[in-house]
Amino acid sequence: MSENRIGHYINGLMSNGHGGNTQPVYNPATGQVSGDVALASAADVDAAVAAAKAAFPGWADTPPIRRARVMFKFLELLNAHKDELARAIVLEHGKVFSDAQGEVARGIDIVEFACGIPQLLKGDYTEQVSRGIDNWTMRQPLGVVAGITPFNFPVMVPMWMYPVAIAAGNTFVLKPSPLDPSASLLMADLLTQAGLPEGVFNVLQGDKVAVEALIDHPDVKALSFVGSTPIANKIYQRGAQHGKRVQALGGAKNHLVVMPDANLDKAVDALIGAAYGSAGERCMAISVAVMVGDVADTLVPRLAERAKSLTIKNGLENDAEMGPIVTAQAHQRITEYIAKGVDEGAELVVDGRSFDSAGAGNGCGDGFWMGGTLFDHVTSDMKIYQEEIFGPVLACVRVPDIATAIELINDHEFGNGVSCFTESGHVAREFGRRIQVGMVGINVPIPVPMSWHGFGGWKRSLFGDMHAYGEEGVRFYTKQKSIMQRWSDSIDAGAEFAMPTAK
Repeated sequence: MSENRIGHYINGLMSNGHGGNTQPVYNPATGQVSGDVALASAADVDAAVAAAKAAFPGWADTPPIRRARVMFKFLELLNAHKDELARAIVLEHGKVFSDAQGEVARGIDIVEFACGIPQLLKGDYTEQVSRGIDNWTMRQPLGVVAGITPFNFPVMVPMWMYPVAIAAGNTFVLKPSPLDPSASLLMADLLTQAGLPEGVFNVLQGDKVAVEALIDHPDVKALSFVGSTPIANKIYQRGAQHGKRVQALGGAKNHLVVMPDANLDKAVDALIGAAYGSAGERCMAISVAVMVGDVADTLVPRLAERAKSLTIKNGLENDAEMGPIVTAQAHQRITEYIAKGVDEGAELVVDGRSFDSAGAGNGCGDGFWMGGTLFDHVTSDMKIYQEEIFGPVLACVRVPDIATAIELINDHEFGNGVSCFTESGHVAREFGRRIQVGMVGINVPIPVPMSWHGFGGWKRSLFGDMHAYGEEGVRFYTKQKSIMQRWSDSIDAGAEFAMPTAK
């Protein structure tokens, strides 16, 4: 067992929990164990939820402007410690440092948005909706809410959730991935330094046991989840059975369409960065390039050249473009998908399995290393097209025209993100209108909305009615109450047997 024990954060205190079970945490670049993370028991979940429940009345009654001031202080501390957070991500996730910095920056954007909570919670008021009656609405917090987050963005994805939830007056229990848990405790410490009261934000490290206990706990009023589609579907169904509000973001198979009139230099740059950045371990990674007309004949050789020359290093190296895969198990899964693509008849143009980490040097130890993989002549009946690989694998599909491209994408079960590279305003407009995908980029390879717009896909990429963060996030973490008021001096004599109207 490692000397570095990564525990929970409950009611303002670090805790190793009641269960005693742990799981090793690896540095993906070296393959070495860097710590042991505690796995929460049902008793740990009860303790965290109880702390959050006890803190809720006082926090909910705190004026929104005072809650915003805590967020402003938290924002200041995040900016002071952003490189520390980024380094923690690199050491446990493996992504390159500049990418980790970008992740932290996008999370900070959400905190900035949450600082505006007094304005975001304003209700509506109508005078004299009926004789002597005024009507207004207000938004109030739900209570204890929980977030279950994935390994690939251990800072940003939790920040999609807890800043808005807490600013709105809820208390929060975060269950991060056990693969890269340290960043969650750094964020908890910064929130405490910012003046957040004990129990308002809690962290439970853990696995399936903790997830199921949170779903079933009667005091947890809402759950936010980001992960694979099968798990998102199960969490949505099970949470709904318990009467909870659930927001479950699932898998993706993001396409980038390249039209013959596109700027091919920009298209190549976009595909390389979006397919191989963060080793493809992004829910917004581009994993399918849809080549329209004869553009593939020009584009595929250029993509192959770039994929072969990727600078693959330890993420702490300044010039690294791609780091390792997060775990040995993930590495094996991706390897099996590549083999399956070959078996199904796709043309393997660049084989990432051949990457020699020992020969590469530059911090590439005995970690979970892989190069970029490129397939051509992929068809829609192949598993490498249908399923989310979540690795540095780009599949090229050839289609004759934009109508076929749109039909291909709309027929896929996932509808998370999509992009189209073109110089035609007409094509761009029609693509944006007709594509059945939640987030669309025109000459933008990874169209992740800014903090005030909200994030979410369509079809089997999202289970629930509301997207993450932005005003949708405020609505998710609050409930609307409508109040109609009349005073006795305006009431006519006698009983009223009809509904009040605007007479």
